Amino acid sequence: MRRLLPVVSSCLTLLLPLTAAPAASASNAASKSESASHGPGTCAKGGTLFCEDFQSLPVGGAASLKWGVDTKHGTLTVERGARGQKMLHVHTEGNGRAFLKVDDFAPPGNGFYGRLRLRVKAFPTAPDWAHYTLVEATGAGPEIVRPLGGQYVPTLGKDLWGVGADGGPTGDWTNWRESAPSLADVWQCVEWRMDPADNTISLWFDGVPKPDLTVSTRGHGGNDVDFVFPRFDTVKIGWQLYQPNPSPAAYDLWVDDIALSTQRVGCA
Repeated sequence: MRRLLPVVSSCLTLLLPLTAAPAASASNAASKSESASHGPGTCAKGGTLFCEDFQSLPVGGAASLKWGVDTKHGTLTVERGARGQKMLHVHTEGNGRAFLKVDDFAPPGNGFYGRLRLRVKAFPTAPDWAHYTLVEATGAGPEIVRPLGGQYVPTLGKDLWGVGADGGPTGDWTNWRESAPSLADVWQCVEWRMDPADNTISLWFDGVPKPDLTVSTRGHGGNDVDFVFPRFDTVKIGWQLYQPNPSPAAYDLWVDDIALSTQRVGCA
């Protein structure tokens, strides 16, 4: 991956009126061994394009008729937390990958919101510029869009969240920001929005907006050409690291309460 420094966005984020009010933030004080509160049963309430809280799945190797699996040197396992709730354990070795894969995804107007809760045991500290992806959206069009990922930045000695893309005219980039450190071994609720009006991606962490991470048609971290969404049909959630021989040599994260929707779901 090319070592591109982030380009400060020159475009303001354009948000459509929200039909769901921002919810209270998830607590980072939750036990490291289990998820923060599940909230009021998002999947049971309906109204989402896709929802998975893992409660109806058996403990063990992860499988469902609602979604597929994409793995190489990685595994997906449904585990039970200390409070009895279930969650997805994502494990990879080296620069492997392990994703839950939502196929046949057709968001109205090609725009949608996403929400998940996650805890990453540890982020990479080597090699320099090690790049990781947790959410990837693809479809008809050349850009591979990564609304949630990040990079180890050796000049700062930190892992930082960033929106990114690859495979299209904008090239291979991660628009990381020093204001958005990737925090290890804590539960966080992460939300994102894909707004087709200006090919804008916006993020919230624990209910707090992160405008520094926003990218758009002309404000992104890649080549000086327009960033344009593909016609989305697939969303993958999990982990992939791209560089060989990373440190640590294996990666573990836990994911829960995944929702894709036409409205903001929130973190309650």
